[in-house]
Amino acid sequence: MKREDIRNVAIIAHVDHGKTTLVDGLLKTSGIFRENQQVDERVMDSNSIERERGITILSKNTAINYKGIKINIIDTPGHADFGGEVERVLNMAEAVVLVVDSREGPMPQTKFVLRKAIELNLPAIICINKVDRPDQRVEEVMDEVLDLFISLEADESYLDSPFVFASAKEGWASLEFGEVKNDMTDLLDTIIDYTPAFEAKENAPFKVLVSTTDYDNYLGRIAIGKVESGQINKNDSCIIVNYNDKDRKVKSKIVTIYEFEGLQRSEVGKADFGSIVALSGMEDINIGDTICTESDMEPIEFTKISEPTLSMTFSVNNSPFAGRDGDYVTSRHLRDRLFKEKETDVSLRVETTDSTEAFKVSGRGELHLSVLIENLRREGYEFQVSKPEVMFKEDENGKKLEPIELATIDVDQEYTGSIIEKLGLRKGELMDMAPNSSGYTRMVFKIPARGLIGYRQEFLTDTKGTGILNTEFDSYERYKGDIAKRQA
Repeated sequence: MKREDIRNVAIIAHVDHGKTTLVDGLLKTSGIFRENQQVDERVMDSNSIERERGITILSKNTAINYKGIKINIIDTPGHADFGGEVERVLNMAEAVVLVVDSREGPMPQTKFVLRKAIELNLPAIICINKVDRPDQRVEEVMDEVLDLFISLEADESYLDSPFVFASAKEGWASLEFGEVKNDMTDLLDTIIDYTPAFEAKENAPFKVLVSTTDYDNYLGRIAIGKVESGQINKNDSCIIVNYNDKDRKVKSKIVTIYEFEGLQRSEVGKADFGSIVALSGMEDINIGDTICTESDMEPIEFTKISEPTLSMTFSVNNSPFAGRDGDYVTSRHLRDRLFKEKETDVSLRVETTDSTEAFKVSGRGELHLSVLIENLRREGYEFQVSKPEVMFKEDENGKKLEPIELATIDVDQEYTGSIIEKLGLRKGELMDMAPNSSGYTRMVFKIPARGLIGYRQEFLTDTKGTGILNTEFDSYERYKGDIAKRQA
């Protein structure tokens, strides 16, 4: 059976390529706002830190109705540190819209999210954004996207992916480069035409794979996921199982069912396969769980999330100024809050240590951990943290392995010498160097993750604020040796 009346699509891209602004345009084109309604820019970025930093940190769901078809849209983060958010929500999509900047072209996170989409066999719609920029290079970027498909060894069908040209800021999209439209109907039509309808077995018992969890003061824990099969009804009894924990079987009940409508959730009495739903009533529910019936308790496999590479120790503040800045100052407060965060952030690890007042917290990078620290600080938690350390491993021969990052740097030619020198001292290895048509020189380095700690500020100083540095995790390799400490 197919759900022809529904389409589930994820918007993926590198940071700052315009995903969230593109969702703004799709929402306006669908007519969910009144004509005179005051609407904020980047309306999906609801978190205060997201609005301040101008980046998406948490994946969000929205839905629009267009030509009688409901399009569920998942807005995802673009920064590599929040790649765990992208990995787990792609389970809910049947296709992806890959947004690429018309000047920068494919960047490291573009490659990361596209690789994940290809692994799941999700068709891709390529949206070249910011085509109204005076320094756009659309034709070259189109070739670079096709080269990226080839380098990722994608199926030949990906080379026939449709291209859409857009200016998300101006709120239009067109199938023809150089043709300016009034809205984003061309992109919406392309999503409907190229996103396959969800299929499921007829009369199968219901199953929901939980991809996200939320919390409401009145409803408690909320599980968000896609109905993989069957029909789910209000007040249904259910069993919670997990693919990685075969012994886990928790009896529960579905109290309320919500579907997404625009920026709101609306309560419904039932939901069919293919729908993205938010379910309440189940307290003991985690990301990766499968909600099912007693007649079929086979759990659905959940995407394996990439491991964290950086750790810090969070501990109770024992400085002379302790107790002056926060409301929650004890180790019990800190422990409860960190383990609560771990439930919703699948790429975060929280471990106890020998001390009852300290906890080891591991994440995907400096930004990932710094956002957690800032959130806790704003909520009134007072604590101290250690300097970040990379997480080492050992191979089967007992040799020490360390995480290696791919650093992509775009700078003016005059700064290349000092960057090669600085990263060389940090055990960086230059893999590629070539000028691009925008006037910058692009350099790609393989460098230990510990070599990048504290480098960003130095990089901005060396390039007088004009350089662009992007990193992505590459692999674990043999330990590269000690890095000389910076002289004061």
